[in-house]
Amino acid sequence: MQLGCPTENDQGKPMTVDALKEEILVNSGEDTLLILPEAKRLTTSIRYWLEDMISAGARVVCFAVANPGRDIFLDMLEIELDLPSDRHIREVMEAEAEKQGLQISKSRLAELQPLAGRNPMLARKIIKNEKLGLKQDKPEHTQYVVIMPVIIAALMAFGIVRFVGLGTGNRGLYITGGCCLVTGMALKQLGSVKGARKRLGQ
Repeated sequence: MQLGCPTENDQGKPMTVDALKEEILVNSGEDTLLILPEAKRLTTSIRYWLEDMISAGARVVCFAVANPGRDIFLDMLEIELDLPSDRHIREVMEAEAEKQGLQISKSRLAELQPLAGRNPMLARKIIKNEKLGLKQDKPEHTQYVVIMPVIIAALMAFGIVRFVGLGTGNRGLYITGGCCLVTGMALKQLGSVKGARKRLGQ
């Protein structure tokens, strides 16, 4: 509708998705700009259709947390956007509080802001939770560091110590390396045990 394309056929019925894509393609040109949020969720058929749109001269802007690295994304220029500032996150929280009709003090906003990090979506969610009176004491945007390569390297080092002890006939070194290797493997397996991630009552 923004491009001035018809959305109904001659019988007055809504067009199918394929018919709409063809109609948009016919009515697009160099002055057409398509902005697509959450580009990683685009289906294969839409991505192939966007290739035709780009060939027709349309400009396409896709937003994604990470470059999917396939199809049309391989030909696109990649531009990394700066994270929102703390002031912007505070403004988002204040706007959401006003929208929700919530009176919130500056000090309470300062307490809640670290929970949102630099994510405006989380900032809005935190204000909604505050209105509902839900307890919020830890951030949801946790990032984990993968240390599995370090563990594997340590296990391999213990294995080397064991073989050195075997080759030199040093029984103490051989036993120490073997015990450390077995202990490390046992701890690695125990560390991979994960229970159901549910709260009590679920």
